[in-house]
Amino acid sequence: MLDANLKGQLKAYMANITQPIELVASLDDGAKSRELETLLNEIGELSDKVTVTSGNDRRRPSFMIRRAGTDIGVTFAGIPMGHEFTSLVLALLQVGGHPSKAAQDLMEQIKDLDGDFSFETYFSLSCQNCPDVVQALNLMSVLNPRIKHVAIDGALFKEEVDARQVMAVPTVFLNGEPFASGRMELEQIVAKIDSGAADRAAAKIRSQDPFEVLIVGGGPAGAAAAIYAARKGIRTGIAAERFGGQVLDTMAIENFISVSHTEGPKLAAQLEQHVKDYDVDIMNLQKAAKLIPASVEGGYHEVVLENGASLKGRTVILSTGARWRQMGVPGEDEYRNKGVAYCPHCDGPLFKGKRVAVIGGGNSGVEAAIDLAGIVAHVTLIEFDSQLRADAVLQRKLASLPNVRIITSALTTKVEGDGARVTSLSYKDRNQGTEHDVELEGIFVQIGLVPNTEWLKDAVALSPRGEIEIDARGETSQPGIFAAGDCTTVPYKQIVIACGAGSTAALSAFDYLIRLPAAVEEAEAA
Repeated sequence: MLDANLKGQLKAYMANITQPIELVASLDDGAKSRELETLLNEIGELSDKVTVTSGNDRRRPSFMIRRAGTDIGVTFAGIPMGHEFTSLVLALLQVGGHPSKAAQDLMEQIKDLDGDFSFETYFSLSCQNCPDVVQALNLMSVLNPRIKHVAIDGALFKEEVDARQVMAVPTVFLNGEPFASGRMELEQIVAKIDSGAADRAAAKIRSQDPFEVLIVGGGPAGAAAAIYAARKGIRTGIAAERFGGQVLDTMAIENFISVSHTEGPKLAAQLEQHVKDYDVDIMNLQKAAKLIPASVEGGYHEVVLENGASLKGRTVILSTGARWRQMGVPGEDEYRNKGVAYCPHCDGPLFKGKRVAVIGGGNSGVEAAIDLAGIVAHVTLIEFDSQLRADAVLQRKLASLPNVRIITSALTTKVEGDGARVTSLSYKDRNQGTEHDVELEGIFVQIGLVPNTEWLKDAVALSPRGEIEIDARGETSQPGIFAAGDCTTVPYKQIVIACGAGSTAALSAFDYLIRLPAAVEEAEAA
């Protein structure tokens, strides 16, 4: 299964294994079991510290990577190739004794967790968000013997997926009960099961001294702002709900200048590492709730967080990005992750052979419909406008597909379900005024973005669409408060533009600071 180049790379990585490991395979007579057997034997030939043995797990094909003579290990049900190949490599290394690069304090927190935790994660090989969850839970099971984890390829275990009503990936169960769905980082998972984590984080934040530049949001704009501010030698902090932002949910990136191709999670990791190269205080998993502008020129602005703690900055750069726009119709919230989805790359394989709809006729919607048409039985694309807005080349491709129906001038009005999953969608013909129902099992919403700015109402000027109004320097309506990226009125929402805007905002903040000495002295004396 592995070509010569991949074998060479894997052998080099496996040279870091310090403790013997066993690949315990549970197989049947199926083709996938034969594929897995071939893969495991090829891995076993690359290191004298790896042996392949037989197991008796109920899921087949599956295998456990176990540290010899211990119960430390992780289990994959399926064949972890595609996006999950990196998860396989890391599991081999970590079970084999190679240390993780995770923060030391976080690893100590995992080791100290009290309780028995049995995790099961359903993933898709085409999901770019799944590896982060799989790798985080694998690491936790290596660090703490009371934590167990099985990563399950949903495409190979369809009966199990249907029985547990898994309709989005990654979906995680803990001790047999639903735990979480969607991308999560190691810190988020630990915080979710460690009841005291939020209080400790809030206490740590309360002890922070004010920053010269405080950045809210950790996407491309926030990362660029942090780097440019830190390079000026001024005290810089960045508070982010999740570092990387919406880039984490992006599949292929082919227009980031000088990088011909990359993927969102990889770029997000590189952004975070670049920020960590400088003296920047990163406060992850922190969601802002309120902005209180300084009462006097040169005073400290205050950002109140959802956990009750607050941060202060002489200047603030807002880079909170945007999120997927929702339809806002009855049934959408009720059936989210039960048939209503927002990522065709991640969740599409779970709808193999089923009927789905795509809402939106722009590039994202048409690309999603084309992608899904190769997996599902039938796609109905519903567009509000009288015509599709996607590029002509995409429209031609879509029109050539036999299992796609295009409906224009249609307003989605309702999502119907049986309580467990989506069963149909209702729409109104905007020309005739008639109501129609479409029977289906999945709905993929692709209707654009909405800025994450609700918490800024009455603090800075917002456009009618909720975007932060900025000038050419990135400054908002409040002196000393700047903004950058998709949350602003910048006309084009692109990663490269967000990076440039973040750099502009940081340079403007620095320029603002160096012109403030008199005002600052007056403010501090008040």
